[in-house]
Amino acid sequence: MIGERNRIITIANQKGGVGKTTTAINLATALAAIGERVLIVDLDPQGNASTGLGIERRDRKLSSYDLLVGTHTILDTVQETAVPNLFIVPSTMDLLGIEMEISQQPDRVFRLRRALAGAGAAAFSYILVDCPPSFNLLTMNAMAAAHSVLVPLQCEFFALEGLSQLLETVDQVRRSVNPLLDIQGIVLTMFDSRNNLAQQVVNDVRTHLGEKVYHTLIPRNVRVSEAPSYGKPAILYDLKCAGSQAYLQLASEVIQRERQRKAAA
Repeated sequence: MIGERNRIITIANQKGGVGKTTTAINLATALAAIGERVLIVDLDPQGNASTGLGIERRDRKLSSYDLLVGTHTILDTVQETAVPNLFIVPSTMDLLGIEMEISQQPDRVFRLRRALAGAGAAAFSYILVDCPPSFNLLTMNAMAAAHSVLVPLQCEFFALEGLSQLLETVDQVRRSVNPLLDIQGIVLTMFDSRNNLAQQVVNDVRTHLGEKVYHTLIPRNVRVSEAPSYGKPAILYDLKCAGSQAYLQLASEVIQRERQRKAAA
């Protein structure tokens, strides 16, 4: 079973370019800034979350690959970042071959769950898992290990179509391997207030999903886009920019929802 010592949130969307990794990095940074001890597990072979937090590829001696093959633990693979209270298990290109290596194993979808149940994981109040932009064995491991899924959704024309596919995927995972999996929330990203279509997407998503949609809108923001090239979260790169402020607001919403969930339990 998934433990309650911490909260494990998978950040996923089968569509690329929706701000998934940006959300993982900046939400984690915002949570760390308000005193939470946070771990990011980078499960994307591209390793953008690792790069965006300043972890050079040459410094990734151990990675999430080593967690999934079972040769090392969280304690072995975790690295500090420049953000106080924020740690990461980085990714390497080795993950590209993981499906072939473990696909015949009976526990293939539970490798990450087992790793996060081991020594070291209990030290973190939040564990955010950044997934690749596809539904494969890596994403399946992330959803099998998680309490909930947070979905970044770009404010564009095809947003609802992609969202319905993802919600169906979550239902499949719930039925097959993780009956406790819930939707943490939908966060609308790359919002441009000057674009009528973007506002229409916001209205449509809120109409269909109601309270599942966070109130915070993450705006299109040049400073947020620039930050990863400096190996920094936007909140460190430019705290006062609109994107950074939005992610701080999102972190407050996440904390508030967690309080409500615990109160209702």
